[in-house]
Amino acid sequence: MTLPTADDLFRPTADPKEPARKPAKQAPVRAVPDTPDQGPDEAPAAKAEKRPSGRPSGRIRHDEKMTVYVTSEELMEIEQVRLVLRGGHGLAVDRGRLVREAVSLVLADFEAQGEDSALVRRLRAE
Repeated sequence: MTLPTADDLFRPTADPKEPARKPAKQAPVRAVPDTPDQGPDEAPAAKAEKRPSGRPSGRIRHDEKMTVYVTSEELMEIEQVRLVLRGGHGLAVDRGRLVREAVSLVLADFEAQGEDSALVRRLRAE
């Protein structure tokens, strides 16, 4: 058995005889900044220390890990939101960042509203 060469894997897929099509003009996709005032030269540790309570950690190295199981429908919803953020708003956000933002919003609502928070209402409705 032989494996394909790099030339086989990375060959052009367009017909060279056909003129190249111009892609539709789209807004540039940008990575979502953690906060507007952070400079690119700040160390991750400094970013984490300056982060106000209740804000998601954003794009820093995370030392802790948590596994969450979701249904295929929930995963599809997360992917759809991620794609809408990218295509419709020009925000390149990975699933982890999206989930951290969502968790931060729910926890902030819980801190502010307590018994009347959306989290308490939804958990009671189950």
